[in-house]
Amino acid sequence: MSKILKYISWEWLLLGAIALAVILRVINLGSRELWYDEVLSLLLSTGQKNLYSTPKDVPVAISNYQSLFSIPLENNISDIVNTGEKLLKGLVAEPHPPLFYLGQHLWLRLFGNSEAAMRSLPTLYSIGAIGCAYGIGRYLLGHRGGLLFAAILGLNPFYLFHSLNVRMYSPLVFWTVLSSWAVLETSRKEKKPKKLWFWSLILIFAVASGFMTFYYFLFFVASLGVLVLLWDRQNWWQHAIRLSIGVLIPVPWLLWGTRQQLNNADLGRFAAGSNWLETISNHIQGMIDTLTPQLIWGNWVAIMPPLVIILSGIVAIAGLIAISIHLWQQNHRQLLVVALCFGIVPFLMMVMVDVVSGKFTVGFGWGRSLIFILPGCLLLLTIWSEKAAGQWKAITALTLLLFYLTVNITDFSWRSRWMFHRIADIIEQETAEPTLVAMNSNAWGHVLRLAYYLPSESSVMLLAQNSAKLADALDRTLTTSSPPYQYILWLDSDRPVWGSPATEMEKKQVEQTLVPQFKLIEKERLVGTWELDNFTASLYQRRLPNS
Repeated sequence: MSKILKYISWEWLLLGAIALAVILRVINLGSRELWYDEVLSLLLSTGQKNLYSTPKDVPVAISNYQSLFSIPLENNISDIVNTGEKLLKGLVAEPHPPLFYLGQHLWLRLFGNSEAAMRSLPTLYSIGAIGCAYGIGRYLLGHRGGLLFAAILGLNPFYLFHSLNVRMYSPLVFWTVLSSWAVLETSRKEKKPKKLWFWSLILIFAVASGFMTFYYFLFFVASLGVLVLLWDRQNWWQHAIRLSIGVLIPVPWLLWGTRQQLNNADLGRFAAGSNWLETISNHIQGMIDTLTPQLIWGNWVAIMPPLVIILSGIVAIAGLIAISIHLWQQNHRQLLVVALCFGIVPFLMMVMVDVVSGKFTVGFGWGRSLIFILPGCLLLLTIWSEKAAGQWKAITALTLLLFYLTVNITDFSWRSRWMFHRIADIIEQETAEPTLVAMNSNAWGHVLRLAYYLPSESSVMLLAQNSAKLADALDRTLTTSSPPYQYILWLDSDRPVWGSPATEMEKKQVEQTLVPQFKLIEKERLVGTWELDNFTASLYQRRLPNS
C-alpha cells in the first residue's frame, strides 16, 4: 500500500475522495423514495399540515391528500401571507424549530416537490459543511489535514444518508461546523479588525441558525463556551457576547412558538427504566445507539442484529478513548481539547442531563438527534491520523475512507427503497376499474407516502384502519359501496406505527371478509431499508357471477 501511495499524490487522492462524496450525493438525490419523516417534512413545508385529517373507518379518496403536497394557489399578497400564517401554525405543533421548514418552503416554491428537488437543499447544506470542514482542518492541521477532514466527513455513511434526507439534520451539521470554524477564526492571536468583525457576524448567525434548526444545538453552544475558556481565556468575554447574541436572536420564536411546542410535546416517551439497573442499561444503550451509526455503519444499523450494534458501539467508544489518551501522551493536547469540545463534550453533557432528569433521549432515532457531535468525533480521528499515527497515518486514513466508501456503496446499491412505486405499479394496472386500498395503518407517514406515489389522476379510495379494526371496517365498506369495487389491494404493514402489527387471527378475518366476493390474483412481499417500509401487498379481483 505504501508503495502505491508513493506514485499517487496524497493530495489528489483526498481531492478525489471529496469529489466522490459530492458525486454520491448528486446521483442519489432521487434514488430512493421519501421515507416516513421526509413526507411529513413536505407536508409541513407546504403550509397545509393543519388540513390533513387522519383516515376514518370509511373510505376516503387518495386525491384528497395529494393536493396537500403543493403550495395552494395564490393570486395576491394576501394569499401569500395566509399561506405563511398556516405554515407557522402548523409548525408550532411540531417538536422542532422552524428554520429548516421555512427554508424548504422557499425551496419548494422555486423547484417543486419532487424527491430530487426537495433533497437538493439538504444536499447543498452538506456540501457547504464539507467546505467548512476543510476550513477547520486547515486552521488546525494545515492544507492536507483540511482535505482529510473534509473527505472523512463527506464520505461518512451516517452523514451521507442524512445529506439526502429532507429533515433538519444536514443543515444542523452545517451550522455546527460553520460555528466551530468561526470560533477558531475569532480566537486567532493576530486579529485583523475587518476579519474579526466578519467572523464574529458569521458566528452569531451560525449560532442563531443552529438553535432555530434544532433545540439540542444549545448543548453544542455550551461546549463552545467551554472551548473558549480553555482555548482563548483572555478574550472569553468577547466570545461570550457573540455566543449570547446568537442565542438571544431566536427569543421571539421562543416566546411564541416554543411555548406552544412544549404544550404539545410527548416527553413521556423518553422516560428511563423502572429500576436503576434498567436505567443504566438504557443510558449505555443510548450511547452505543448514537456512536455505532455515526462512526461506523450509518443507516445499516436499522437492520443489524443487536449484538453486532453493541459490539460495534463498544469498539467505537474504546477507539475514541484510546485515541484521546494517545494524543494526550503525544503532547497534542490543544488539538485534543478542540476535538473533544466539538464532539465528546456536548455528547457527555446530554448523557448527564439524561441521567439527572431520568430521561432517555440519547440514542433516539439511531443517533440523528445528536448528529451535531459527528464533526467533532471525526475531527478527533483526523487529528490522530495526522499527528499521532506516525508512519501509518496515510494507510490509516485511506483504510477509513475505503471502509466508508464501501459502506455507502453497499447501502445505496443493495438496499433499495421502492415499495410505494411498486404499489403504484400494481394499482395502475387496473386504474380504469373502481379500486380500494385497504391498509392496516392510518399513520400519516404511510398514508401520505401512498398518496405521493400514486398517479394524481387515479380515483383510488383508501380505507386505513389499525389491524384490530380493519376487517370490520372493510366488511361494512363492501356491504355499502356503490358502485362495487372491482379490485381490493390489501396492504399489510409490518409496523403500522400507530398500532400493532396484524396477528394471524386478524389477517384471517380480512381474508374471510374478502374471499366470498373476491379472489386473490397477486401477492407480493415489499421490503425497504427497515421494518417501517415492509408490506405484504395482496391484490384481489371481484369474482365473476357464478364463479
